Amino acid sequence: MGVHSRNSNLSNTTRPQVVNVGALICLNSAIGKIAKLAFDTAIEEVNSHPSILKGTTLKVATQDTKTSDFLGILEALRFMENDTVAILGPQFSVTAHVISHIANELQVPLLSFAATDTTLAPLEFPFFVRTTRSDTFQMAAVAELVGFYEWRDVVAIYVDDNFGRNGIAALGDKLAEKRCKISYKAPLGPKASREDITRELVKVTNLESRILILHIYSSWGLDVLNEAKSLEMMGNGYVWIATDWLSTLLDTNPSLLFSKTDDIQGILTLRIYTPESTHKASFTSKWPNLTKSKTPTNESLGLNTYGLYAYDSVWLLAQAIDAFFDQKGVLSFSNDSSLAELRGGSMNLDALSISNGGNLLLESILSVNITGVTGQIQFNSDRELIDPAYEVINVIGTGTRTIGFWSNFSGLSIRRPEELKQKHGYNNSSEQQQLYAVIWPGQTTQKPRGWVFPNNGKHLRIGVPNRISNPEFVSRVEGSDAFTGYCIDVFTAALEQLQYGVPYKFISFGDGHTNPPTTDLLRMITKGVYDAVVGDITITTSRTKIVDFTQPYIESGLVVVAPVRKLNSSAWAFLRPFTPMMWSVTGFFFLIVGVVVWILERRTNEDFRGPPRKQLVTIMWFSFSTLFFSHKERTGSTLARFVLIIWLFVVLVLNSSYIASLTSILTVEQLSSPVKVIESLVSSTERIGFLKGSFAENYLTDELNIHHSRLVPLNSQEEYEKALKDGPSGGGVAAVVDERAYMEVFLSTRCDYSIVGQEFTKMGWGFAFPRDSPLAIDLSTAILKLSENGNLKRIHDKWLMKGACSSEGAKQDVDRLQLKSFWGLFLLSGVAIVLALLLYLIKMLRQFYRYKAMKGSLSFLAFLKEVEEVPTVSNVKN
Repeated sequence: MGVHSRNSNLSNTTRPQVVNVGALICLNSAIGKIAKLAFDTAIEEVNSHPSILKGTTLKVATQDTKTSDFLGILEALRFMENDTVAILGPQFSVTAHVISHIANELQVPLLSFAATDTTLAPLEFPFFVRTTRSDTFQMAAVAELVGFYEWRDVVAIYVDDNFGRNGIAALGDKLAEKRCKISYKAPLGPKASREDITRELVKVTNLESRILILHIYSSWGLDVLNEAKSLEMMGNGYVWIATDWLSTLLDTNPSLLFSKTDDIQGILTLRIYTPESTHKASFTSKWPNLTKSKTPTNESLGLNTYGLYAYDSVWLLAQAIDAFFDQKGVLSFSNDSSLAELRGGSMNLDALSISNGGNLLLESILSVNITGVTGQIQFNSDRELIDPAYEVINVIGTGTRTIGFWSNFSGLSIRRPEELKQKHGYNNSSEQQQLYAVIWPGQTTQKPRGWVFPNNGKHLRIGVPNRISNPEFVSRVEGSDAFTGYCIDVFTAALEQLQYGVPYKFISFGDGHTNPPTTDLLRMITKGVYDAVVGDITITTSRTKIVDFTQPYIESGLVVVAPVRKLNSSAWAFLRPFTPMMWSVTGFFFLIVGVVVWILERRTNEDFRGPPRKQLVTIMWFSFSTLFFSHKERTGSTLARFVLIIWLFVVLVLNSSYIASLTSILTVEQLSSPVKVIESLVSSTERIGFLKGSFAENYLTDELNIHHSRLVPLNSQEEYEKALKDGPSGGGVAAVVDERAYMEVFLSTRCDYSIVGQEFTKMGWGFAFPRDSPLAIDLSTAILKLSENGNLKRIHDKWLMKGACSSEGAKQDVDRLQLKSFWGLFLLSGVAIVLALLLYLIKMLRQFYRYKAMKGSLSFLAFLKEVEEVPTVSNVKN
């Protein structure tokens, strides 16, 4: 792009006398009226201040865009013809999008005090400088409110232009971070008529969500609320959250709180938070006089937050221009040669000039760090003003009440952001999120649930599996669409706990001849065929990825059921508590302890001396008499006593365990099964039965790696019994793997079968709903209430009362006591034996060498055979 310099009265090396600045505002809007007055006041103060601009006058030309984006563009082009160094505005985000392209081309900074569109990003529009808060932060505050009150779905009503669409898109992103979402978007045209508003609001009344986010313009926002009032959308159950357009309107015209009080009762709205300061107090105190003296009609206008930011924008620009001159910046302009071909047109586009010092001025603007009426004015690395915060306001009666604050570092709090920042800095995770109480629409302090069943005459479509097995849980009544059973009773009882009615109808899923696949039934929810699924539905990890489940109303993990036979007592029953290996090791240790004690006591103890036959009998007797703690031989050696006390402790534990196991064997009926635990079933090659359509098939193949050819699908309890009775050799199965709830019903009347091993999964049953369904949360609470008041237990006993077989107290053949349960005790005893022998050997070697030195040669073995004389009491006296 070629440029040609031209002379300008602003191209002097010294500071010019006048600097031209443009302002684009809509004078018939709430924000525009206040901004015009704030601009004029700030300009007077800047030009009269001796240390700002230092003799240079700031001249601001204001153009009224009259709510027209087209006029805003034309006025911006006129500014570019008149050597304008910067533009205050534009006021509207839509206008800012277009003018920012022109500003980029001509290098003229735009300082917008009211364009909050999130997509006005510095990467695309480097010369657009936002001197207010971006809607990114406002939508974060709205999402924080939704999450704070534990709502899940919201309805967004917004103006359908860049400002509205981009704001709602930002809200959707922030809600997703809170695991919430926008369930419906209701766009309204920028110039929507009352008929358009009514038509869209009627659609909203038929929706489930009652959390309404209103993000529109202040010029016709009250029309929406008035129409909502006429449609009875301002009563109990509704929640209205208006963005800062409402607080801006009420601040500008406080009389609306009286004239429109019925239309805005209970609404929550946001206001950009500006900390209190002496500078702000001084400005607000003289505002009433300013409005009376400087408005054409002497009307009284309240000061809104955007007026404060407009005031600070002038001071920010003045400071930046002053810094620009301090850096030897020169204001000069050049014609764009690429526009020469447009010369001669009535629009005079070839007169548009490029600001040669635009980049330096932009850097000066972004480097400003001052304190204004809105607080500290400083830009961060993203070119946003630091420390964004909002007030949360509740409209009550003919006034408003601040119920809390939101900031990007503290979240929601009843304390002012600067207090939290001073106390915690930017790390405020320890502060609890809280707000004051709210008066909601309908004059209630109870938090609205946030959703209702759609008012469209439709019933909740509930899919129910039409199984041929286990009618105690779910069964269809012949000749009708009704269902009965344990699961149905739990569902209806839970619905009775809700504080609202739920119209519903059951829809059968399955042909009634085979069990339908549960996963296929759940997928019907994602396809929109069913609104919920009720029945014996197991909650698994894979299923929670497609639907949401309620709180489990019954626990039911997988178990193994196999044929069992009763074991009769025999003459050798006393051998059953220990395994053969356990008996062998125990006997070995009895002998080894006897031998070790004999070694340690033989030289000094007469009880362990004598002929070889007597010594052998003594060893045997001493060893096994320790079983009953009845050994009569005394032990005098310290090492022998050490070995013996450890061994007596081991004997005590073994004796107690043996008696307990034998008692169980002789007093409780024992059942024996060829299948012991699930591991033995997996390692075998026997066939395994499972309930067709259940998740057990996938679990056996995917988790336990059982080949599919070994699995036999079964449809009913009768097929279970036949397959188990026939056994693998007769074309049946060795065991059936199914959920405990089913198996307890099966075993209640069949005494020839039993659960073997332990339950090897921990799962439960729940009712399924679409993802993020609020009804799933309410029903979960209802199920917990049923559990607490005992109704859930009564329903269980009504349908699933145990029969005679399951109450007999019979148990499976207990596991015999194995060596692995006692190896620690044997290890302890073995260590004591080895240690005692080692110490004894060292002692004998010392005595041997001493004896050899005194009395001549003698072999070590011969020395060990000698009897050691132990001094008696009489010898000591002599």
